Amino acid sequence: MNGLVTALPLPARNLPESVQPGADGVVTADIAIIGAGMGGATLAWGLRDSGADVLVIDRGDFLPREWENWSPEAVFEQGRYKNAEAWYGSDGSQFYPGNYYYIGGNTKLYGAMMPRFREQDFGVIEHHGGLSPAWPVSYAQMEPYYAEAERLYLVHGEPGTDPTDPWRSSPYPHPALPHEPAIAALADSFKRQGLHPFSMPAAVDLGPGGRCVRCRTCDGYPCMVDAKADADICAIRPLAASGKIRLLTNTVITSLVATTDGKAVAEASGRRHGQPVTVRADKFVVAAGAVNSAALLLRSGSEHHPDGLGNSSGLLGRNYMVHNSTFFVAADPRRRNRTRFQKTLAINDWYLPSAGRKYPLGNVQMLGKLQAPMLSGARPHVPASVLRLVTDHSIDLYLTTEDLPEPGNRVEVNRPGQIVVHWTPNNTAPHEELVRLTTKAVRRAGYPLVLTERMGIATNSHQCGTAVMGDDPAHSVLDSTCRSHDVANLWVVDSACFPSSAAVNPALTIAANALRVAAEGTIAR
Repeated sequence: MNGLVTALPLPARNLPESVQPGADGVVTADIAIIGAGMGGATLAWGLRDSGADVLVIDRGDFLPREWENWSPEAVFEQGRYKNAEAWYGSDGSQFYPGNYYYIGGNTKLYGAMMPRFREQDFGVIEHHGGLSPAWPVSYAQMEPYYAEAERLYLVHGEPGTDPTDPWRSSPYPHPALPHEPAIAALADSFKRQGLHPFSMPAAVDLGPGGRCVRCRTCDGYPCMVDAKADADICAIRPLAASGKIRLLTNTVITSLVATTDGKAVAEASGRRHGQPVTVRADKFVVAAGAVNSAALLLRSGSEHHPDGLGNSSGLLGRNYMVHNSTFFVAADPRRRNRTRFQKTLAINDWYLPSAGRKYPLGNVQMLGKLQAPMLSGARPHVPASVLRLVTDHSIDLYLTTEDLPEPGNRVEVNRPGQIVVHWTPNNTAPHEELVRLTTKAVRRAGYPLVLTERMGIATNSHQCGTAVMGDDPAHSVLDSTCRSHDVANLWVVDSACFPSSAAVNPALTIAANALRVAAEGTIAR
C-alpha cells in the first residue's frame, strides 16, 4: 500500500470505555457474559431491555482502525491481527488457530456470510460417515430468532432462489447483493448446467446511506469503514453507547469458582493488564468460542466438579466439529477477473440427498477475491509473480461438508494449562465428491486450471460442539436453553452448544440461538 496514503490520518472513532475494577480488583454485575463475539454480543442485545446490569467481559480490546486493515500484506503475510496463543495437536505439535481476540471476536475478520441452517439440519440426517444428531429445538422454534438476527446484522438476500431454502416468516431485511460481471457469467454457466446458483446472504451495510464500498478486502480482513455487520459494530457499540451494558476489556477469565456446595458459580477469576480481577454476579454466561469455552470450564474443576465445571456427563470438550473445508481456486489464463466484491454466489444443489445420491455433500460458496499475498503463507516457495498470475485470473470458492460429532474429537487442557485439540476428519468421502463435482462445473464454465487446498486443524472458524445441548443430562452438557444441567446459574451461549455442525457458516445460527436463549430461557428472570 502506498506509503503516502498510509501516512494519512484516519478519522477518530468514539469507542466505549472499559469498566475499571475497584482497588480490590472486584467488579460486580447481575449477569456476567464472558466473550464479546457473536454469541455473547447477541445475547447481550437480547437482554438489553431486561433491566439487568449486564457486564460483557472480553480478553481483547477494540481492533485498531488503521490503513493496514485493508492491506493484504499486513493482514496475511505479516499476520498483523493474529493474536491467539499457540494450541497443540494430539502429537504435541504446535499451531496457531484462526481465533481473533478483539471486541467482536472472530466476526471482526469473518466473511460476513449469514445463511440459516436448513430445516433438515435440526433433525437426524444420515451421512456417508454416520448420523448427524437432532437438536433439542426445531427450525420452527428458531425461525423468529433467525428473522430477528437478520435484521440486527443487516442481512441481504433473495428468498426462493436456493432449492434448499427453509421457509421464512418474513423477507430478508435487505435485497441480495448483485453479482459483478465475472460472477454473473459464472452463475449463468451454472444455470445452463442445470444447477441453481443463488445470492449468498451477506451481512454488510450496503444501500442508501450505507458504509459498504464493495471492496476486495472484506473476507478475512477487518473493515476500515465499519461496514461489515459484525458483533462489535451491530451489538456491542450501540449497547454500550446507550448504557444497556457495561464492558470490561483486556480481561482474561482463567477460571469460574463454584460455591462451596458446587451447585452454582460464585465468581470468575482472571487477570487484567497483569493484575488479578474478580467478577461477582448472579448469573454467568460463557461465550468465548467453542474451544475456549470448553477449556475455561475444564480449568474450573473443583471438589464437586473433578472433571471440569458442569461435566457430570463426561462430554465437556468432546464432539468437537470444525467442518471439512477446501479452498478451491479455478483460473483461466486467457481472461482476467476484475471482480472486487466476489462473495455473492453459492450453490446448494448437492447439500441434501437426491435421486441417485443417498448422502448429503455440502455447500459451495464464493470466497472474497484472492490476492497474491493471501496465498503466500500456504505457498511460500512459489514466486509472487506466479501467485499474482493465478489470482488475477481466478475465481475463488470455499467448499464445506458437514463433519460429524465424535467423542474422540475433543478439546483438553494439559497440565501446564495449554489447549490441546484432538481432531481427525470424518465423513470425508462426500467432501471429495463435492470437490469433484465442483471441478467439473467450473471447468465447464471455462476455468481449466483448478487448484485445491484442504483446510487443516488451524482453520477453525466454524468450530462447534464442545458443550452440546440436549434434554438428557447423561448425554449432553446443557439443556435446551443452553443452561448447565449441573450448575444452576451457568449458561454457554456460543457454538459449543451445537449438537451438529450442518454444512454452512454458523454465525447466524449462533446469533439466532442467543436471541432465543435471551427470550425463552431463564437467564433474564
